[in-house]
Amino acid sequence: MKKKNIFFKTLEEMADTIVEAVEYFSEHVRDLKDLPAFAKAMKEFESKCDRNVHIILTELNKTFITPIERDDIMTLTTSLDDVLDGIEACASRFEMYHISEPDEYIILFADNLIRCSHEIKKAIYLLSEKKLLAIREPAIKINELENNADDLLRVCITSLFANVSDPIELIKRKEIYERLEQTTDYCEDVANKLETIVMRNS
Repeated sequence: MKKKNIFFKTLEEMADTIVEAVEYFSEHVRDLKDLPAFAKAMKEFESKCDRNVHIILTELNKTFITPIERDDIMTLTTSLDDVLDGIEACASRFEMYHISEPDEYIILFADNLIRCSHEIKKAIYLLSEKKLLAIREPAIKINELENNADDLLRVCITSLFANVSDPIELIKRKEIYERLEQTTDYCEDVANKLETIVMRNS
C-alpha cells in the first residue's frame, strides 16, 4: 500500500481525536461524579491534538511540495485545533465552577457536537481520499447543526433568565451554554475552510 501523506494522516488523527473527545465529553457530562478526572481527561485530548498541530507545523517547515496549498493546511489545522480547545474549555468550567449537575440543554449541546464531530471526521477522510466534491455534504450538515445550536442557545438563555434567580448560578450556566455554542461555531469554521479547499482544488 502507498504510504499516506503525513499531512492527511495527521489531519485524520486530529479528526479522530475530536470525535473521541466529544464522545467522552457527552458520556461523562451526564454523570459528573469526579470533576477533576473529567477535566484532566479532556485536557489530555487537547494536548494530543496540540501534538498533531506541532507535527504539521514541523512538516510544513521542511516540505517543499504539499498536497494542497500550505495556507489551506495551516488554517484547516488551526480550525480543527479550535474545536478541541473549545470543548476542553467547556469541560474545565464544570470543575472551576463546581457544576456537577448537567441540565437538558447541556445534554442537547453535547448531542449536537457529537453529530458535528462525526461530520468533520467524514469530511477530513474524504479530503485524504481526494474526494473533494463529496465533502460538500458533511459541510452542509455541519452548517445546519450550527444553526440548530444557535436556536438552542436562544431557548436555553431565555429559560435561564426566566427560571434561575441565583445570579451566580445564572452567570455560570450562561457561560457554559455560550461556550458550547461557540464550539459549534468552530465546527462551522472547519466546514467553511473545507469548502474553500474544495473550490480551490476541484
